[in-house]
Amino acid sequence: MRLVTFVASGKERVGALADGDRRIVDFLAARADAGPAFASMQALIEAGPATLDRASEIAADAQRGSRGMIDTRSVKLLSPLPAPPQLRDFLCFEKHLIQAFTQIQRMRAASAPDPENALREVEKQGAFKPPKIWYERPSFYKPSRFAVCGTDQDVAWPAYSKTIDYELEFACVIGTPGRDIPKEKARAHIFGYTIFNDLSARDEQSLEMLSSLGPGKGKDFDNSNPVGPCITTADEIPDPYALEMAVRVNGEERGRGSSREMHWKYEDCIAFVSRDETIHPGELFCSGTVGNGSGLETGRYVEPGEVVELEVEKIGVLRNRIVRR
Repeated sequence: MRLVTFVASGKERVGALADGDRRIVDFLAARADAGPAFASMQALIEAGPATLDRASEIAADAQRGSRGMIDTRSVKLLSPLPAPPQLRDFLCFEKHLIQAFTQIQRMRAASAPDPENALREVEKQGAFKPPKIWYERPSFYKPSRFAVCGTDQDVAWPAYSKTIDYELEFACVIGTPGRDIPKEKARAHIFGYTIFNDLSARDEQSLEMLSSLGPGKGKDFDNSNPVGPCITTADEIPDPYALEMAVRVNGEERGRGSSREMHWKYEDCIAFVSRDETIHPGELFCSGTVGNGSGLETGRYVEPGEVVELEVEKIGVLRNRIVRR
């Protein structure tokens, strides 16, 4: 199933996409006695596999009888998890890091008296390569869970920034809690997968990273963490490391990659984070940017009024417009 959270008649509901995404099965409308587990996506995830099986049965029955079916165009889709309990964004793609580091060093060298010589010196120092620690453990930061928004929601350009960038990522949604989870058992803790756009105020980020503490206002502003359009349940994606990914701006493709390029897999990330720490249902573990998935790598950023579309195979398209206030 491809599960969604939406607003209909002023109420937040949970359902499943159907009929080529033209309609949605509203679980509570389809089965009045569905129960509190269908009150929200978080409740559905926490209720466990038996409730997910019931959701599948309700969806199948609704499509046969049309009860509880609504036109997708008549509702507003939210983030499938409007307020996830936790967000963790990893750096799983080596190509993105190498290309991003290279572009950053080229920009810095361009301001030197002898740009070509400055670039050679930087290359000798190994600044184009990810640091050694990146190959030893999965790295992550925690974006603001309060900055999450859904597909087709506008993102207001933060007044303190002149350079806004998109980042093409996808994410796994934790379904089963656990602690000290072995890598070989980590996949069983995944509920499903969604798309994540780690929008960045690059100029602010480049300044604050000098503190060696990590991103702050370079990442966190209202609606800076679009998620959606749905959660595709894990049974629909038996191999999450074979998904094509693409980013378009105003319909023009800007980059393309594949989840097969992940150096660190979700199993690595789950095993690493859960060391002496319990992970919880509804947490999002984001992949980090796929190679060619950001403007930083190409030097082409977003302009006010432009629409960014992130597409991941088997999940769908996450679409947001970046607007001036």
